[in-house]
Amino acid sequence: MATPHIEAKSNDFASTVLMPGDPLRAKYIAENFLDDAKCVTQVRNMLGYTGTYKGKPISVMGSGMGIPSISIYATELYKDYGVESIIRIGSCGSVRDDVKLRDVIIGMGACTDSKVNRSRLNQHDFAAIANYELLNNVVKAADRLGKPVHVGNVFTADLFYTPEPELFAKMEAMGILAVEMEAAGLYGVAAEYGKKALAVFTVSDHIKTGEQTTSEERQTTFKDMMEITLESIL
Repeated sequence: MATPHIEAKSNDFASTVLMPGDPLRAKYIAENFLDDAKCVTQVRNMLGYTGTYKGKPISVMGSGMGIPSISIYATELYKDYGVESIIRIGSCGSVRDDVKLRDVIIGMGACTDSKVNRSRLNQHDFAAIANYELLNNVVKAADRLGKPVHVGNVFTADLFYTPEPELFAKMEAMGILAVEMEAAGLYGVAAEYGKKALAVFTVSDHIKTGEQTTSEERQTTFKDMMEITLESIL
């Protein structure tokens, strides 16, 4: 059963899909964290794999960048492949002094400058929030592993190169932890289809200090985020 953007067969995906933005990060995760991983889709080089983690079936697939891209893949996974939970695992930019490079953030909610979720609710504001069960499981897993995390609000931006840099100070003042580009869209798709979604991030760059990780590090060094997320699924 193929969709316009996924060539996998009907039973190729596990009920839980981890979704990094970069398809090469999906490949890295499959090869380094999963057992018996098999590539199940590669349309447009958006790689997807299914394997097991400590005996539990799990899939990982790239989403691309931005709300439009992740919304396409999440919709087809939820609607056509019967996926129940999608956990975005990605990078973000900190806007706070107390959130450092490589810190792990769990997105309890996601503000956005996109209109996508207003379109779902007759032009009214929609509170894009994570599924509590998934969020609670990740927090407990982090506690068991002794790994600190930040839990709170993030901001999902439509533009990477923003024309409103003054907005970062406002975000910090209102308790927003970081900026990224997909979570609010994913949470909206999950709500539309009655499914579960969560976003877990590693801080890849710090907007206030200018610190940043390299593109290679973003693919391979975010170990804490991966260990916490995988342990939460068991």
